[in-house]
Amino acid sequence: MKIIWGIFKRDMCHATRNVIAVIVSMGLVVVPALYAWFNIAASWDPYGNTKALKVAVANNDKGYKSDLIPVRVNVGETIISTLHANDQLDWQFVKSDKAIDGVESGEYYAAIVIPKGFSADMMTLFSPDIKHAQLKYYLNEKINPIAPHITDQGATTVVNTIDKTFAKTIAQVGLDLASSILHYSQSPQMAEYMRNLNGNLTTMADTLSGASQQVTAYSQLLGSANDIVDSTGKLLASATKAGKQAQNALKQGKSGATSLTSAGANVTSSVNTALDQVSGAFDQVAAKVNKAFDAIDKDSDTAASQLTTLSEQVSSGESLYDTYITSLNHMRESVKQLPDSDSAKQALLEAIDREITLLEAAKGDSQKLAQQLKDASTQVTQDTAAAERSRKEILNRITSAKQSISNVRDDYATNVKPKIDALASTVSTLISQTDSMITQLSGTTDSLNDVTSSVGTNIASIRSTLDGIATKLNSSATTLNTLITAMNSSDNGAENSNELKSLTTSNASTLSTLISAPVALHRVAVYPIANYGSAMAPFYTILSIWVGAIILCAMLKVTISDREKAHVLGLGDTLPRIAGPSGPGNASRWGLRLDHEYFGRYAIFALLALLQGTLVCLGDMYFLGVQANHALQFLAVGWLAALVFSNIVYTLTVSFGDIGKAVAVVLLVMQVAGSGGTFPIETLPKFFQMLYPFLPFPHAIDAMHAAMAGSYGNEYLLDMVYLALFLIPSLLLGLVLRKPVIRLNNWVSRNLESTKVM
Repeated sequence: MKIIWGIFKRDMCHATRNVIAVIVSMGLVVVPALYAWFNIAASWDPYGNTKALKVAVANNDKGYKSDLIPVRVNVGETIISTLHANDQLDWQFVKSDKAIDGVESGEYYAAIVIPKGFSADMMTLFSPDIKHAQLKYYLNEKINPIAPHITDQGATTVVNTIDKTFAKTIAQVGLDLASSILHYSQSPQMAEYMRNLNGNLTTMADTLSGASQQVTAYSQLLGSANDIVDSTGKLLASATKAGKQAQNALKQGKSGATSLTSAGANVTSSVNTALDQVSGAFDQVAAKVNKAFDAIDKDSDTAASQLTTLSEQVSSGESLYDTYITSLNHMRESVKQLPDSDSAKQALLEAIDREITLLEAAKGDSQKLAQQLKDASTQVTQDTAAAERSRKEILNRITSAKQSISNVRDDYATNVKPKIDALASTVSTLISQTDSMITQLSGTTDSLNDVTSSVGTNIASIRSTLDGIATKLNSSATTLNTLITAMNSSDNGAENSNELKSLTTSNASTLSTLISAPVALHRVAVYPIANYGSAMAPFYTILSIWVGAIILCAMLKVTISDREKAHVLGLGDTLPRIAGPSGPGNASRWGLRLDHEYFGRYAIFALLALLQGTLVCLGDMYFLGVQANHALQFLAVGWLAALVFSNIVYTLTVSFGDIGKAVAVVLLVMQVAGSGGTFPIETLPKFFQMLYPFLPFPHAIDAMHAAMAGSYGNEYLLDMVYLALFLIPSLLLGLVLRKPVIRLNNWVSRNLESTKVM
């Protein structure tokens, strides 16, 4: 810190050593302020001085008058009269040729020419062929970029004046017509007319009521005829319904017969195949039993194991019997769907039940065989004589089981299957014959039903139409009676007459003015700004502070000479030779580091920048009178902007030399376009909208706006923080990233100096 302070003191001594140095230092502080004040004062109230802009007006309108509107209308003359009292622009009332020539020559910024048929075109509002009245507006856009927008406002004022004048004229004519109607309504001719009208309306009402009653009688007669047609239709519907129910029953029977045939075929196939397999399996079991018992003398344990395996195989085959029984039960359900009147139904059910009983018996034999095999597997290891008896019993049980299977197969083939086939054939034939007869009957009843339905529908449609006509006739008669009652009511007429009289006797001019402009705009300013100069002050103030930072880097040296380094370090007038070539960081071995050089020389830049910010902000508030509701906050923005901007420009210059100065100028140009200080950022191209948050100008301008007119929440503090954050990349470049580019910067400087031009 001592070294930094030493560099700053020597810089201050050099800056105040003579009068010229003091004058230049003062100029560095004052010039940015003059730049800001000049621009703010020039744009203080540009829209309040538009009365000096010349705009020509030429009226060629011939006016209009018709039988419908018994008042001569000349909108052009009304416009001229109104503009004579308008001082927003310098209106020049000339001929149309001179007006157009004046715009071309630049004498007038714009010209408005009212054509000959302007009033006539406006009055086509009351004719079938409506024309849009048009003004001819000539504009010279090359004189000034802002003037066309100001004169456009003047042209808009003229159009609004025309609209209001037209509406006011129409309203005035309407009120005059209403007054004439009121006067005529109180005459004797009007009373006689009303009496005749009353009599005619009464006759019409009676006629309509009679017609309504006659139409209602026709409708009722048709209703009686419709009842007869409905009865016939219901009788036919009953016959049709019975036929459809019979058809549904036949369909169910046919489905049952088909299911029965299919079930019989499936069960026959599965039973024959499965029973053959079981019979063959028993033969294999007998062979394996003999083999197992023959092996007892050699190896009783092996024989026991083989008998156990055979027992498990026989037990696992019991599921086949369950499958056969399930198939027969499905067949039984199909047979039960047949009509009860069929004599073969019960016999077939009994045959199926007997088949199921035989299968249950065969299943029991199989279970007993499995148990005997299991018991034998235990005996073979204990008693050879008992094992031989078990062998005979098992073989006898196998023979018995095979015989049960044969009984099941023979009984199914002899008793069940023939009955199923015969029954299915008989039922199918009967169903086909009956279904054909019912189909013919259904077609006949459907034809008759269509006839009665069509007749009933037509009668209902005619009745609906007659009822609607009767209702409308009755409604019209009621409306006429209401109108007659209202016309005969003297109180109601007097009341309406009084209301109309009060309307027409009011101030017609006031009423027509209200009709022409029924809505008034009440402007409520949120965070109001006193004038246009105050609104532009933040932009020009922040801009001038950046310009001041560039001027400082252009006028002051950003590097420290070896002589100054030697004096600061107390080494005399020069550094020792071992310091090497002159440049940043060459005195670091004696304690003068690169950061000491950076902050030591920046101190005078920061001081002058703070003076610049203070002067320009104080001048804004107390010299120009810029609005500042919070003066201290306004000054704080100027101080922070001065430190941030001066540090950025100083860092660019000390890091990249003259190239850094050029970069600072480029940043200035970019921020003038993309800061939102003149136009809303939303109106700028997409590139500037994306760049907006990464520039310091917008945050400084927003903070200054908040200090001037008021802050919403923490708006002011947030913008100040965002502005201060720009110091981080600047200091990072100046203290850390600067070291690698020192040699590159020295090389660029040597090459530029070698050109003898740069």
